[in-house]
Amino acid sequence: MDFQQTAEKIERLLKGRALDGYEIMLGASRNLSIEVKEQKVDTFKCSAPVGVSVRVLKDRRMGFSFSTSLEDADLARMIDNAVVGAEAQTADECHGFPLPADCPEIGEMFDEGLATIGEEEKIGRTMELERLVLAADPRVRKVRKSSYGESSYRVFLMNSQGVEGEYRGTSVSSSVSAIAEQNGDSQMGWDFGFSTHFAGVSVAEIAARAAGKAAGLLGAGKIATMRCPVVLDNYVATEILEVLAPSFLAENVQKGKSLLAGRLGDKLFAPALRIRDDGTLPGGMATTPFDGEGVPHRDTVLVAAGELRGFLYDTFCACREGKSSTGNATRGGVKSAPHMGVTNFFIEKGVATAAALLDGIGTGVLITDVMGMHTANPVSGDFSVGAAGFLIENGAVAGPVKGFAIAGNILELFRNVELVGDDLRFFGAVGAPSLRIAALDVSGT
Repeated sequence: MDFQQTAEKIERLLKGRALDGYEIMLGASRNLSIEVKEQKVDTFKCSAPVGVSVRVLKDRRMGFSFSTSLEDADLARMIDNAVVGAEAQTADECHGFPLPADCPEIGEMFDEGLATIGEEEKIGRTMELERLVLAADPRVRKVRKSSYGESSYRVFLMNSQGVEGEYRGTSVSSSVSAIAEQNGDSQMGWDFGFSTHFAGVSVAEIAARAAGKAAGLLGAGKIATMRCPVVLDNYVATEILEVLAPSFLAENVQKGKSLLAGRLGDKLFAPALRIRDDGTLPGGMATTPFDGEGVPHRDTVLVAAGELRGFLYDTFCACREGKSSTGNATRGGVKSAPHMGVTNFFIEKGVATAAALLDGIGTGVLITDVMGMHTANPVSGDFSVGAAGFLIENGAVAGPVKGFAIAGNILELFRNVELVGDDLRFFGAVGAPSLRIAALDVSGT
């Protein structure tokens, strides 16, 4: 499909309307999803959606509509719907479209060879992942699901202010859920890998981690209730950071839905923590040259030396405060209008090794899994969730433990970070290294 030609056709239709501005977005992708169970293909899904959306500005009112058909009549109907939508909205001086600006050069987004790799090889990779998990440890008896996913996508965006840009990219992922059993006990371990290139995903590494997680928790015992030092592995640290992420969005700050509102410049975090949102991060899951409005992506430092340095903005929220957008308008394809969101949001890695994180802890807990972190209160920051992991005694891992809960406040937790690990890992678009917390309430027996 010729995106430029289609956009010009839509632009001609828009210019025939009495509008104050407009935006056109076109998107196309080819997606593949494979699931294997017991060395047989259980699911095989392939799709190739194409679509277009428009936003129109009329009398400071914004309207949105989309179409998955590129027929002339359907494009005209899409514009009609957007105009009707705008007329039904409340006028706001901050509705508008961004001006053109130079976008960063992003390399390694597209795997030229992905389309040449046969489906048999992709199925083979998924079967190999299942085999490797079962071979990793004799206690791993089952694989609940071995999966492979890929997407090859292309995006074009232009607006009436002169913004025009296009990019294409690929994403490849594999994941597996392993079940280990011993003496009537059963534990599950999950892991995944992601890359912009087929060769960037190692099923051997995924299999080893998933099997290790499942087998490692077998025979887990109980622990006593205590307040003690805690080490969060990078997966758990990421889950907690993900709850905090919306508090950095200007929309939530302005609506009073952020626990960081009114705290700019305050020392809310441990001095060792640096938190960033970087839409230009090489190989990141959310890395693209520009955001959902065509604003260049950038690297924004939000927390440094423990101090809250800033928030994330799209065009609308930036206008509210007389600021510039940080390139944080996201959208889930042509079917959704831009909304605020993080890009590659993470805590910078530190220098502490795994051994250093445990060193000096007389009695504590290494937490490798939490249940229900999404139930944490995003406005107050309070949380109380189930957890599992390993008892720490005299600076070393003593054995697996489960059936306990951890409770506290997210801001207090990040303020009490003593050491930052050197093992930064992303789980989707959010990432963190392991963190050592000075003290946390652990509820056991």
